[in-house]
Amino acid sequence: FATEVAGIPELRKAVAGYLSTVSGDKVDWEGVVVSSGAKHALFNTAFACFGPGDEVLVTTPYWVSYPEIISLSRAESVFVSGNEQNNFLVTTEDLDTAYTDRTKGLIVCSPCNPTGGVYSLEQLEALASWAKARDLVLIADEIYREIYFGSDRSHAPSVLELPKEQRGNCVLIDGVSKRFAMTGWRIGFSYSDPEIAKKLASIQSHSTSNPASPSQMAALSAFENLDKAEEEVRIMNKAFVRRKDLVASLLRERLPQLSFVEPEGAFYFFIKIDSLFGDGHNGSVDVCSWILQEAGVAMVPGSAFGDDRFARISFATSDDLLVEAIGRIASLLDKG
Repeated sequence: FATEVAGIPELRKAVAGYLSTVSGDKVDWEGVVVSSGAKHALFNTAFACFGPGDEVLVTTPYWVSYPEIISLSRAESVFVSGNEQNNFLVTTEDLDTAYTDRTKGLIVCSPCNPTGGVYSLEQLEALASWAKARDLVLIADEIYREIYFGSDRSHAPSVLELPKEQRGNCVLIDGVSKRFAMTGWRIGFSYSDPEIAKKLASIQSHSTSNPASPSQMAALSAFENLDKAEEEVRIMNKAFVRRKDLVASLLRERLPQLSFVEPEGAFYFFIKIDSLFGDGHNGSVDVCSWILQEAGVAMVPGSAFGDDRFARISFATSDDLLVEAIGRIASLLDKG
């Protein structure tokens, strides 16, 4: 059956209730737009907020779909990278170098796919203040918020924790695929000022209409059992911390020639592989293809994320497979 374009009110209110626990303040459910996945929420935001002639600052390394979605909205991506040793987290000084009078938005992913970098609350506040002062839309992709390895809090810092006056121009992107392990159900959501939310819902009404009804009901059930879900998230995070530590140890021991910065969230390592260039391997695609063919280990080339010097490794698998995968790569490199 068809539902309201922005999602059934019960689900939107449940999402708002959950976001209120993140924020510490009551979140207005009318600012929630339920979409067919977080990618769809990004699509809605780009099409509602940007257009021809606009520039959008994209922090790099970036998730692969950001530039494509911006291009589809007929705007232009301008890439901004932070210090590699600080896991590429950008500062307002970095943004100043890329800002022009055509700049209309900024996309920040924290925890970041592919680096696992996480912005502190103070850093998020600085970015939000910078964007607000220039009347920019700040798109905060927080789909990995719950997969966080810090011991100081239960989740990564969020723009929702900023004072309300600082986040009025923010659009939060989130979903159920990571938090509830509901990949394939295609339920994401955005949260923004209700006036912005109306624009996002309008775009959705003329593209896909409502998200799938059965998926909405499944997501509602997950949010209605939040206490149980949070316990499962805690168990999941313990496993991810163990795997993260395992991979870091294996990389240092077996692949010391490949440098990396240890992730603080998500479930990826972004490892530097440019020392392997040469001998017919002229970039990250060549190196990753060679490792896949010769060792049977799949990595994603860094060129997909905007930095050809790197490759992404996922540790969302078993300890045994991680040990075997790093061992296979090490054996291949030992052969030369």
